[in-house]
Amino acid sequence: MPGVGFLEANALAYRLSDGRRLFHDVSFRVSADQVVALVGDNGAGKTTLMRILGGELKPEDGASHTQGGVAVMPQFIGSVRDGRTVRDLLLEVAPAALRAAAAELDEVELALMDTDDEATQLRYASALANWGEAGGYAAEVLWDTVTVAALGVPYDRARYRDVGSLSGGEQKRLVLEALLRGPEQVLLLDEPDNYLDVPGKRWLEERLAETDKAVLLISHDRELLAAAATHIVTLEGGTAWVHGGGFGTWHEARVARMDRMAELRRRWDEKHQQLIELVRSLQRAAMMSDDMASRYRAAQTRLRKFEEAGAPPLPPKEQKVKPRLRGGRTGVRAITCAALELSGLMAPFDLEVFFGDRVCVLGSNGSGKSHFLRLLGGDESVRHTGECRLGARVVPGLFAQTHRHPELLGRTLLEVLGRGDDGRAGMERGAATAALARYGLAPAAERSFDTLSGGQQARFQVLLLELSGATLLLLDEPTDNLDLVSAEALQQALDEFTGTVVAVTHDRWFARSFERYLLFDSDGRVSEVDEPVWDQRRVERVR
Repeated sequence: MPGVGFLEANALAYRLSDGRRLFHDVSFRVSADQVVALVGDNGAGKTTLMRILGGELKPEDGASHTQGGVAVMPQFIGSVRDGRTVRDLLLEVAPAALRAAAAELDEVELALMDTDDEATQLRYASALANWGEAGGYAAEVLWDTVTVAALGVPYDRARYRDVGSLSGGEQKRLVLEALLRGPEQVLLLDEPDNYLDVPGKRWLEERLAETDKAVLLISHDRELLAAAATHIVTLEGGTAWVHGGGFGTWHEARVARMDRMAELRRRWDEKHQQLIELVRSLQRAAMMSDDMASRYRAAQTRLRKFEEAGAPPLPPKEQKVKPRLRGGRTGVRAITCAALELSGLMAPFDLEVFFGDRVCVLGSNGSGKSHFLRLLGGDESVRHTGECRLGARVVPGLFAQTHRHPELLGRTLLEVLGRGDDGRAGMERGAATAALARYGLAPAAERSFDTLSGGQQARFQVLLLELSGATLLLLDEPTDNLDLVSAEALQQALDEFTGTVVAVTHDRWFARSFERYLLFDSDGRVSEVDEPVWDQRRVERVR
């Protein structure tokens, strides 16, 4: 049966709590069988727009309409570390009626543990009936298929597992399996490819190509966009425009649009100046001749109406991001690993990384790559045996994939930069504002870290690395949340960095810029390969 879902956004506008208008007059449609990509600079409002379309936020103006049921994948999926279970996570992306029925059932089951009387048993029977009417039993059948596909185990074994024990990619795959297989006909996917390894991204590309649902997604992965997106909605300049083709022709269409906007504005400015000069000349003539007074008044009216109609918008300003990752000289051997074993993850391996090396760490999700970076960064909680030491004057700086920085929560960017920390001196307000401006973050200077978009948090993390004096950059999926401009700026900064770089990535474009490749293989071995390897299976472990 062909898809029946669709989504319509009509003249949507939203204003932030500080009074700043984020966007206005956003209109587009996503029909069945379409995969529409929502793109734009970090902080342009993509996630906010998704939350409006999903019913979580109310717009300042405009409205949206959907048919066929809506399912939402929030951006945070992949970084859940708060004690929720697999069942909790699946319920969180389920329809509201199912969530309510589950909450009622859980409450009565707890009550039964304390009071097993007739009234409670009747409540329990009612809760079970409500669970069935809400589609609970059908959902459990679906979830069994989902957990087998995503985790390799049936739902009965997976339901009470702590989501925090899953890798970010496993969390993503779990939710994506549920949404793509589920009954809802409209899917809103915020960064669905983040945390996925390349086989996972290819799987997602194939599933998006096959689905007959109406899909709106946010992604910064250029290869995924090229493979999956049928249309592009660009959020920039405080509004949105629609490209009716795929990502392959989007860049050309955007340049052409900006050229048209610039030409229309140039013509308007010329006409405006002509009218102003006409009014001035007639004003002088009217002072000397009553016959010219009526022509002068007519010219004034014409100028006023022209100005009231308003000028065509200027082309949106190109975002400029200018990291200054300086680094410094270190010992020749930056990293030495001898018989290093990440306990329960990978077999012992030896590795030498030299000053100036650019090492790309590859492998499927759950293979231990992030643990390896954390160990290099000095995290003593990473269980291991063997030797892992850093060379002379090597100062590690870790970019965390999950952006988990509890020490930054509730603090504004200016406050963080002003106070400094153990490895970074505080900055005066002027210097801090200038540093934020280089990362396109000056407008967010007074906002707290936890209110930033994922891409803005990523850029701020890179700025903190810049200011820390790190000579060894440990980057865990640094481009996941970065828009194209920021990702290209980061790559250029890494090229100019004096020091050593070790990066975990599943970004196929970004990986091509490295010179050494360390593969965490599915059989538990770690070895160096000559070029990127993307076809690794999930590491087989007892689950």
